[in-house]
Amino acid sequence: MRRVHEVIVSAAPELRPRIWYGMPAYAKSASTPALISLRNDELMNLSVTEKAAFEPAGGPDGLLSPAAWYLDDLDETTEARISEIVRSAVR
Repeated sequence: MRRVHEVIVSAAPELRPRIWYGMPAYAKSASTPALISLRNDELMNLSVTEKAAFEPAGGPDGLLSPAAWYLDDLDETTEARISEIVRSAVR
């Protein structure tokens, strides 16, 4: 969880940690909506809220937008993808 936090704040230093519905989350300030949230149940869940700047995926996903990912460990590829997701959500 700590390493995911580090990846998020490194990818988007303008985001500030906050609590959102009892979960760790990240927003541009304490008074703006959360854009990214984390949950740690059996697996860690990284999610993008409806306030993020996502666009429909297109292709076979049509109008669907990816919004949540589960992980139980981090490697370089996963860290890079988390950074990409966070930067996309903050646009």
